[in-house]
Amino acid sequence: MLTLGIDPGTATIGYGLVRETNDGALQAVDFGVITTLPQQPMWERLKQIYEGVTALVERYQPDHAGVEELFFARNVTTAITVAQGRGVILLALAMTGVPVAEYKPNMVKQSISGYGGAKKPQMQEMVRILLGLDSIPRPDDAADALAIAITDLHSLRYSGYGDE
Repeated sequence: MLTLGIDPGTATIGYGLVRETNDGALQAVDFGVITTLPQQPMWERLKQIYEGVTALVERYQPDHAGVEELFFARNVTTAITVAQGRGVILLALAMTGVPVAEYKPNMVKQSISGYGGAKKPQMQEMVRILLGLDSIPRPDDAADALAIAITDLHSLRYSGYGDE
């Protein structure tokens, strides 16, 4: 099973593709970021995000996708902007026919580290270990997206998704 994890945003959108092999091992297939420029009009940035996510789906044909839910305590303006990007991401996945699950940040932390209040360095190191990588994935948004993909695979495994 191949899943696409996405850490939403409008300036930097992290993505990570993780495959679960037949023996249950996790393998990073690809990871990185889609970036947009702040000086571009928002509609152009949203179009670029849509096209980037669509291109990832067309290239890798994931079986499923996980997208992080938003959590903002203070900055409403930032929350609205990120929500626009997140909406476009969900639309791109829906239009390409990829089933999607959404995960709260503390659920991702719980799935990866066993503790819902884990800090970023601990999460990044656990992603490195779980995927057998030589170094922590960079940038941070890509590492976060890999964590979301791993969480999605864990969730799918326990839900019986894809069992015949």
